[in-house]
Amino acid sequence: MELNVSELERGITLIKLQGRLDITGVNQIETKFAAYCSGEKLSVIVDLSGVEYLASIGIRLLVINAKSLKTRNGRMVLLSPTTDVMSVLEITDIPAIIPVYAQLESAEAVLLGR
Repeated sequence: MELNVSELERGITLIKLQGRLDITGVNQIETKFAAYCSGEKLSVIVDLSGVEYLASIGIRLLVINAKSLKTRNGRMVLLSPTTDVMSVLEITDIPAIIPVYAQLESAEAVLLGR
């Protein structure tokens, strides 16, 4: 599992994940992912376009960090999941907890309150 981070305009953090969010993949990135989601009033976009498989432990990673951000007045959104990953997200009702967007512009607009 690979994790790449970049800063977008107005302090939005973009975390791009590539690989499998299974137990091995989560173990490889969990500490770094949580570190990038820590802080006050952060806006985080998690790009899932490179994630080919999402297991329950991967869902746990996303939900725990999204809820942690929310308690510190931050926000997380998910971006461009593959069809298979989106199916898993929908079955587990994750979009009710973490909004999912197909386009980067839409995700940024929501986080910036446009």
